[in-house]
Parts: sequence; C-alpha cells; structure tokens
Amino acid sequence: MIEFVNAQPAGAAIAKDQLERFLLILAPFAPHIAEELWAKLGHTSCISLAAWPTFDPAMLKDDSVELAVQIQGKVKCKVTVPSDADAKAIEELTLADAEVQKHLAGKTIKKIVVVPGRLVNIVAV
Repeated sequence: MIEFVNAQPAGAAIAKDQLERFLLILAPFAPHIAEELWAKLGHTSCISLAAWPTFDPAMLKDDSVELAVQIQGKVKCKVTVPSDADAKAIEELTLADAEVQKHLAGKTIKKIVVVPGRLVNIVAV
C-alpha cells in the first residue's frame, strides 16, 4: 500500500477503480476510514461485504530483467534483457552492449558464464 501511494505523483488524480481496490485492501488494517471513504465513493453497502480484488497472474511477471555484468569478477555495468531470454540470447545481448564493449576493448574473451535472472560474468585477458 505504501508503494502504491508513493508511486502516485503529487497532486495527480487516482482513477475510481484504483481507489476502490486500494480501499478494499486497506479495509482490514483501517476499517473505519476505509468505510468512510467507500461511502464517499457512492457505495451503499459495507466495504466488508465487497468482493476481494482479483489479480491477473500475467501481470506478476516482468517483461525484462536487469542483470549485473561482471568483467574479471568485478561488476562493471548492468544490462536489461527480456525475462524469458535463454543463456545464449543473454550472452549475445550483453556482448552487444556499448558499455560492455568499452570494458572489453583490446581484451580477448576466455569464458562467459551466464546465470539467467542474476548476472553475466566475463573472463577476459
């Protein structure tokens, strides 16, 4: 709930359906204020009788992830790759990154270790 409130820009309007879902989640923790605000939104029944918000499992998965790139065992930069990318695709995207190219300039790559969802480690001489 705190993250939701902090994500809202100051003075920005919140859509009614977002506010209703927020109040439904707030109600167990602050029932009196949630009930008052629920009534101000025009509802005539108690908030405790309203259905709990549903969720979409597809919304819980990130489209992309940020991976740390280690060169010689030290984190040099980060790359963003699709979350469903396999190790080979992650390796290709990492080597194509401009920041990685800058750190590898003049070096020969000996080994690349990819831990999907976590990091890419490049051993270069």
